Amino acid sequence: MFLDRLLVTLVHLRTGLTHQALGVIYEVGSSTIGRAVREIRPLLAERGFAVPERPGLRLRTLEDVFAYAEAENVTLRIDGMETQVRRPKAGRPGRRAFVSGKRKQNTIKTTTISDEAGRTLWSGAERPGRMHEAGGMYWALFRSWW
Repeated sequence: MFLDRLLVTLVHLRTGLTHQALGVIYEVGSSTIGRAVREIRPLLAERGFAVPERPGLRLRTLEDVFAYAEAENVTLRIDGMETQVRRPKAGRPGRRAFVSGKRKQNTIKTTTISDEAGRTLWSGAERPGRMHEAGGMYWALFRSWW
């Protein structure tokens, strides 16, 4: 059901719980959770993130977030989280890219940007788990902002 997939995706984005943990909570397999998150995230991103206390304003791109922060003098907090994922199939190009050096597991990293009150303004920029945060995602984000 669509509402179930939406709910589990929102819980995942808000709490950062792994697909495995959410599978236990919702009594389904972690692959079912992963499939739901992969299906719903693009729909949420297309709709954009609502801005607190600014009805009608939606942040759809990273550029929108930085423009909003500059115009409203909002301090942004940028964070990345690793989520364990299933190991990509053998023979798939870039298979090793998903192995996190930190966690020694197959992961993806997701970047989330919030305001000073911790309210999510944008989430995306998923990368394979092997990519180092300081050398990859964050540098690209800061470079595009400056």
